[in-house]
Amino acid sequence: MAEVRSLNIDDACDGILVQSPLPKALGKAVEQEVFDTIDPAKDVDCFHPANIGRLTQGRAVLAPCTPSGVIELLVREGIAIAGQRAVVIGRSEIVGKPMALLLLQRDATVTICHSRTKDLPAVAATADILVAAIGRPGFVTPAFVKPGAAVVDVGINPITVRQDVVTLFGAESPRVATFDSKGSVIAGDVHPAVAEVAGALTPVPGGVGPLTIAMLLKNTVIAAEQRST
Repeated sequence: MAEVRSLNIDDACDGILVQSPLPKALGKAVEQEVFDTIDPAKDVDCFHPANIGRLTQGRAVLAPCTPSGVIELLVREGIAIAGQRAVVIGRSEIVGKPMALLLLQRDATVTICHSRTKDLPAVAATADILVAAIGRPGFVTPAFVKPGAAVVDVGINPITVRQDVVTLFGAESPRVATFDSKGSVIAGDVHPAVAEVAGALTPVPGGVGPLTIAMLLKNTVIAAEQRST
């Protein structure tokens, strides 16, 4: 908290990002208290309630990095958003909820799914744009995907058991060799077999992750420009 307050008044600092989650022993309330302490003008991760409120109203100056990266990806790939059905699997404060808001602001018809959603595969399969942000490797199978849909995989899940890598990717996959050399691999929330059904599918790693970093840097530049005017 002292470090955040110090950075708030430091004119040499334009952006503040607190890596989360904080140690579990601190509790969720403390984590939120830390986020609430960040100067909203320097909140480049968009966790402060003031920035979330502006996002909800469609007038955000700083927008959450990962959802912003997804929008940037869809736009640059020429994937239509307006008028399309979008399904977001996951309702986290970091990705799921703001992702739904940004898609809604682009005139998509948006459904948020979660662990209590009934017949989740059937609901997901109505989507023209499907965003998976649930934190479970290979959870989204072809049964979740409408043929030709654009599928965005936000998941970044480390797999540390070799047999799990073989089961998910197949014994002949290069991922198995990567596991053998490194002792782990990264997998998304979307099963590799979805590539046979989807019209477009983001890779993991190398898809949404680099865009998240790019949007963080973009927010930092915006914050600096706003503070200098």
